[in-house]
Amino acid sequence: MNDESNACHKSDAEPAASRAPVPVWIFALTLVLLFLGAVYFDYHSGWFDKQVYAPYANANQLALYQPKSGAAAMAAHGKAVYETVCGICHGADGLGKPGQAPPLAGSEWVAREIPELAHIPLTGLNGTIQVKGREWNLSMAPMGANLSNADLAAVLSYIRSSWGNNSSAVSADDVKAVRAAPGGKPQ
Repeated sequence: MNDESNACHKSDAEPAASRAPVPVWIFALTLVLLFLGAVYFDYHSGWFDKQVYAPYANANQLALYQPKSGAAAMAAHGKAVYETVCGICHGADGLGKPGQAPPLAGSEWVAREIPELAHIPLTGLNGTIQVKGREWNLSMAPMGANLSNADLAAVLSYIRSSWGNNSSAVSADDVKAVRAAPGGKPQ
């Protein structure tokens, strides 16, 4: 019995926890797997690929070159044409330049009927006009005469919806009708 009671006491005894070092091969395997995962992620992600990021300095610049559609495309095109043709005199902010060109921002001329507004860039403007309570005596060349109907419509739509202006868009057909009307030719 003595042997049996000793055997029972040994099996009934609770296991004791002891400290043992973690095998080095587990650390080595973990580091190797992390390294291989990082190499795989880098190879397949494009995070550091110069073809993805080299031409653009930031995300906003990248967004400028993304294709647009509908009204956003027309506004972007109108802004681009405005900045190259009209912005030189009227300013990129539409505030005009003293002694050179009147402001378009908040101008009552921008809110006029479409044929009357489209006539100005098509035929030019000479003489004294009043813009926002101030007289301007200037000579404007027919800057829109060489633009296509779609380009001029995009510019006029951009002007009519920017800098606090809130007027309807201009279509290429509107510009075409103004060109076809008597007196729609540059002087």
